[in-house]
Amino acid sequence: MRGVDHNVSGQSQEGMNQGKIRYHVPCLFGKNSCDPIIAEVPGSKSITNRALLLATLAKGKSILQGALFSDDSRHFLKCVQDLGVEVYENEREKRIEIIGQGGEIPRKEASLYVGSAGTVARFLTACLGVSRGCYHLDASHQMRRRPMAPLLACLKDMGCQVLCEGEEGCFPFTLRGTGFEKHKITVDIGDSSQFLSGLLIAAVLDGKRVQIQVQGSHGMAYIHMTEQMMKQFGVRVEEAEDRCFIIPEGQQYQPRNYQIEPDVSAACYFYGMAPLLGRKVQVKQVHLQSLQGDVEFLRILERMGCQVKEDPEGIWVMGPPKGKFHGVEADMSSCSDQAITLAALAPFGDSPTRISGIGHIRFQESDRMQAIVTELRRLGIQCEMEEDSLKIYPGSPRPGIVKTYEDHRMAMGFSLIGLRAKGIVIEDPLCCRKTFENYFDVLEEAVLK
Repeated sequence: MRGVDHNVSGQSQEGMNQGKIRYHVPCLFGKNSCDPIIAEVPGSKSITNRALLLATLAKGKSILQGALFSDDSRHFLKCVQDLGVEVYENEREKRIEIIGQGGEIPRKEASLYVGSAGTVARFLTACLGVSRGCYHLDASHQMRRRPMAPLLACLKDMGCQVLCEGEEGCFPFTLRGTGFEKHKITVDIGDSSQFLSGLLIAAVLDGKRVQIQVQGSHGMAYIHMTEQMMKQFGVRVEEAEDRCFIIPEGQQYQPRNYQIEPDVSAACYFYGMAPLLGRKVQVKQVHLQSLQGDVEFLRILERMGCQVKEDPEGIWVMGPPKGKFHGVEADMSSCSDQAITLAALAPFGDSPTRISGIGHIRFQESDRMQAIVTELRRLGIQCEMEEDSLKIYPGSPRPGIVKTYEDHRMAMGFSLIGLRAKGIVIEDPLCCRKTFENYFDVLEEAVLK
C-alpha cells in the first residue's frame, strides 16, 4: 500500500507496541480522468461461511470454488478441522475441499476459537448446541461484546446445557448438547439474523420436522440467502404464516461442487466511487441476480443519479457528471452493511441523506451508528442520530484521522471520503483482514493505474 505510514512519533509506548499503521487516502476528485474504474473483489464472506458449514454437514466430498480467504473464513476452517472434519484448502486457487460426515461431528469434545467472526460464532454455536457432545467456545474481545443471549436461550430451551464463564449470554461458554428435546422453538432476531440462519441450518440434523417461530424482523435478506443455499445443498425450508419457518422431516444435506459469488458488500465500496468521482465503475462478475442482499445498494445509487447496466462481465455503475449527486432517504434494513458506505457519500450530496432501519448495527463489530456520527463530526460534518436512523447534511470534510474501532467496514467505507476530500487518513487499515485483506491494494490498483 503506497499510502501507508508507520509514524508513531508522540504515541505512548503501548501505541508503539501495537504498531499503529495509517493509510493516507489519495484524493482523486478533479483529476479529470475519464478512464473507467474496474475492480475484482474476493468471494463473498456470507456465502463462503454458509457453504463451509453446509458442506461440513453434507455426507461426502464438496468442492468450494472462489472461496474467500480472510480472518473470518480461516477461523471457520480451523474450527471445522478442530472438530475432526477433513478439509483441504488451496488459497492460490481459492479452492476448498471438505469431506462431510452427514451431520455427525467426529469429535465429541473440542475447544474452539471463533475470533471476531459473527457467522462462525452463531452458526457453529447453533449446530453444536443440538449435537451430542461437549464443546468449549471462545472469541476475541470484540466478539465477546456482541449479542449471543437470544441464541443461547433458544438452545437451553431445546435441552442444551450452557455454561457461561463470564457475562451471562456472552462468550466464552461451554455447550453440552444432547440432541433435540423440542421441535417447536422461538428465536428473537432483533439483534442478529444470524441466530435464525444458524438454527435453520442446524434444524436438519435431527431428521424430524422442526418449526421455528421468529420474533423481530432484522436482516431478512440474509435469511433468504440461507434458505436458497440450503436448497442448493438439498434441503428445503417452508415459510408459513406469522413468521414461522418449517424444516420438513427426512432431509439431509447433499455434497456438491459449489461456485461462490464475488462479495457484493466489498463491491459496493467501488460502486460508491461512481457518484463520488463522476466515473464509470465495474466490478467483475457481480450480477443483479446475486444471492446477496447488498445488491439493493445499487438501487439507492440509481436514486442518487447513477445509471446501472449489466453485461456478461459484471454490473456497470455510471456516476453523474462532475460528481454531482442527490441526497436520499433510504431504508437500509435489507443492506445494512452499506450504511457506512452511504454515510461516507452523504456529505457530498446536494441535499441531506437520511438512513433508516439500521438500529441493529449498534451491535456489530463496533457500535456502527455511534462510530459513523463520531467520525463524521470529527471531520466537520453535521449529522443527527435517532434510535434506528441517521441524518447527514452536506458539507466539506476537513482533513483528519478516521478511527476505525477495529471494524473493517469503517476502514473501507470511510476511505471513500478521502478519494474526494484532501487529507483523510485511515487509522489501522489492516483491520480489513477480517473480510478483504488487500482492500487498499485493490483500491490503488483500480483508481491509480
